[in-house]
Amino acid sequence: MKLGFSVGYWPAGPPPGAAEAVAAADDLGLDSVWTAEAYGSDVLTPLAWWGARTRRVRLGTAVAQMSARTPAATAMAALTLDHLSGGRFVLGLGASGPQVVEGWYGQPYPRPLARTREYVDVVRQVLRREAPVRYDGAFYQLPLAGGTGQGKALRSTVHPLREHLPIHLAAEGPKNIALAAEIADGWLPIFCSPRLEEVYAARLAAGFAHRSRALPPPSEFEVCAGVPVALGADVEEAADRLRPHLALYIGGMGSATTNFHREAIERLGHDAACAEVARRWAAGDRAGAAAAVPTALVLDVALAGNPAQLREQLRAWERSLVTTLIVQTDPRALPAVVAALRG
Repeated sequence: MKLGFSVGYWPAGPPPGAAEAVAAADDLGLDSVWTAEAYGSDVLTPLAWWGARTRRVRLGTAVAQMSARTPAATAMAALTLDHLSGGRFVLGLGASGPQVVEGWYGQPYPRPLARTREYVDVVRQVLRREAPVRYDGAFYQLPLAGGTGQGKALRSTVHPLREHLPIHLAAEGPKNIALAAEIADGWLPIFCSPRLEEVYAARLAAGFAHRSRALPPPSEFEVCAGVPVALGADVEEAADRLRPHLALYIGGMGSATTNFHREAIERLGHDAACAEVARRWAAGDRAGAAAAVPTALVLDVALAGNPAQLREQLRAWERSLVTTLIVQTDPRALPAVVAALRG
């Protein structure tokens, strides 16, 4: 199992030490560096800016929100970054949730799986550059149907650097996981657990059963899991550093009725804990919400403890179907965390 590093999306500004951590990724022998976006910093600019200081690691988006850009615009960025990085770009896509899609981008949210399928179809058509792009879908039409009539089917002026640029999908729900296995080159899970190895394998198998032979075989499919990691004197001290992060995703993400992150954690069997965290968060008690995150929940989806404890916890992930563990940690702590995990 390989190790990657997630810079994530920015809070009020660039995370301290992020530029240095990305630049050090090559020396640390990491497989990949990933950026993210929510409704502040974007996913592409930091990846290009900081990634320019790297030479070997793969550069991925985890994730680029589909509602933020048309499929053609995303494909243009992918073509461009792949050339500039010498063929090291990985396009990670995600549907996000209705709160962001409708509230921030002003786009409709219904039928996200069908929309994802069309989106990836258009992106792949652009990247293949076999012919001018034409698409007649329920969500995307190229050229635009019902426009001025002056739209023309176009082919990218840029030739792809690689015959096949990898596309990964962020997915938490069962159907979305299967969709990733069917149409993508990798799955980007968060809040997953090695305990559900057989469940995840079954969902991926359902998608592989419908996978096109034009895509790389399932044996080359990647599972790059984002995993929070905290290094401390012991499990409890380290877990305390991760509780606020988990409380935010359980209680503060999504809308009052739709929170895919909370649902993913509930599927691990933490329904009661999630309900209490959400209750406290809704009441404005952020500290109380964090305190309500049980250590067992933390250790289900994250790594926390001293170096020996981190290595012991890592064994379950190494036995799982995860191919790359994407470390989510304070950028300034990355060298020490990587050293601890490797022993």
